[in-house]
Amino acid sequence: MPAEVTLPSDREVRVTRTFNAPRQLVWDAHTNPDLVHRWQGYDGWDMPVRDMDVRVGGKYRWQWKNREDGKQFGFFGTFTEVDPPSKLTHEQYFDSGETDFAMPADDPCIVSLELSEQNGVTTLVCNMTFASKEARDGAVSTGMADGMEYSYSRLDGLLARKAA
Repeated sequence: MPAEVTLPSDREVRVTRTFNAPRQLVWDAHTNPDLVHRWQGYDGWDMPVRDMDVRVGGKYRWQWKNREDGKQFGFFGTFTEVDPPSKLTHEQYFDSGETDFAMPADDPCIVSLELSEQNGVTTLVCNMTFASKEARDGAVSTGMADGMEYSYSRLDGLLARKAA
């Protein structure tokens, strides 16, 4: 089932998605850098930087590199809530690197990921709170929701292989 994207307020984007996998596997896929790079991303991009210290106050940095032209972009921030395997919250700053991606970079987006499981199916609710409506609209205009669904489809495959 594809991700459902809603705009609960002028500053928020909420993405809800189900996975046919136990919650612990979905948690691990979001918090283990050796798994993160296997599903997050886009066609033609690698994720050479995937540093994650998943604890309250721990830092993370993700960076993608285009295979064709070598341009890079990424995200970085600090984990503010870590409650395995149900909730993960972090600040997210955008690093446009060498790309022309027009996303806000000054104020962080607060990303909250909540996972719940029923009968082996995990529901993910990702809430992103931006500093302003303009920042939210700018992020949405990049095709963010399509990119997330592309990555989540890749995650479906990874979870199926892990569960087998």
